[in-house]
Amino acid sequence: MNVVIIGLGYVGLPLAQEAVRSGVSITGFDVNQGAVDGLNAGRSHIDDLSDADVASMVAGGFRATTSLADIKDPDTIVICVPTPLSESDGPDLTAVKAATETAAKLLRKGTTVVLESTTYPGTTDEIVRPMLEKSSGLTAGLDFHLAFSPERIDPGNQKFGVKNTPKVVGGLTPACTSAAAEFYGQFIDTVVPAKSAREAEMAKLLENTYRHVNIALVNEMAIFSHELGVDLWDAIRCAATKPFGFQAFYPGPGVGGHCIPIDPNYLSYKVRAELSYPFRFVELAQEINSRMPTYVVDRAAEILNTDAKAMNGAKILLLGVTYKKDIADQRESPARPIARKLLQRGAVLSYHDPFVENWQVDGKDIARAADPVTDADLTILLQSHSTYDLPDIAARSRLLFDTRGTKLSGDGVFPL
Repeated sequence: MNVVIIGLGYVGLPLAQEAVRSGVSITGFDVNQGAVDGLNAGRSHIDDLSDADVASMVAGGFRATTSLADIKDPDTIVICVPTPLSESDGPDLTAVKAATETAAKLLRKGTTVVLESTTYPGTTDEIVRPMLEKSSGLTAGLDFHLAFSPERIDPGNQKFGVKNTPKVVGGLTPACTSAAAEFYGQFIDTVVPAKSAREAEMAKLLENTYRHVNIALVNEMAIFSHELGVDLWDAIRCAATKPFGFQAFYPGPGVGGHCIPIDPNYLSYKVRAELSYPFRFVELAQEINSRMPTYVVDRAAEILNTDAKAMNGAKILLLGVTYKKDIADQRESPARPIARKLLQRGAVLSYHDPFVENWQVDGKDIARAADPVTDADLTILLQSHSTYDLPDIAARSRLLFDTRGTKLSGDGVFPL
């Protein structure tokens, strides 16, 4: 089977790796010449794959290109490009449309096209299908197969990857579903057929909206639990002992990453655009989660006051500026809005993160501390990377604001 994966980022590259391991011939297409050159030279540009992993892929026949002339008659085309939010907080399908135009140039009778990019229900049928049909003159469901299969990549997860994470697949027709399922079944343990592409699209948004809403719930509880003198972390620990009917979610300084701050807005957009009323749970969750950076900064000012310090002129160290523990990915990290607000209040800011060599906020370079313990008036733990010796940091920091519930103790330690 000759397969083309369009988009060689955090979704497309791990997918290509797993397919190559199973003997599938993979060509990766990307518009980033630097990334393509690096991959062909055995260099990785994402957290989950090492240079050795990429070199092994290349040895197994993988190649990357920016030229369609290098691609000949693919049996399957998989689109794995970003879908960020537009300025109006709706889905930005620019990359999906560009990738679809690329796929259309490669399309022939019998080809299977799969969209993996997260989007709102109806995108595969209403956006991708007409573009492919118009450009190729072929008909989806008759001349070629078209399906949606949501990516379920969890960067940094050592337990679940492409192979052992069940793969949801929904096609425009049952035959489309079968064709896509057959492709994924070559290298993924469990394939879950959906009723259609719309159900597969909705499944992805349901997963992330569920997390978004529950994170907002505990974030709001964290705010009033502090005022009530309740240790919410201990309450969650106790509640989690119930063997049914409860799943633990934890508060934090805000939500980050490629999914939670973005994906639920696609569904909210679709409901407003087509049904003319708000998806209130999503919009409320967005409001709560978006205000957490402000809450963190307000609490930081309170903590400084306990040491008779004003925030204006105070030295503040941020520990961990990535959106997730033990990875370098900074997408939508709450560290940036927190830093912005601290700077606006006159703080003298520095950061430490073992995964981030250089860090900017609104074009301003933030000083990188050589050590996670400095002479800062306040240290704010935003991401508890495994390399951090947290008890030592707590013991040697003047004041420590722990936003991650790491159960540190001491007179100078303040939990979220």
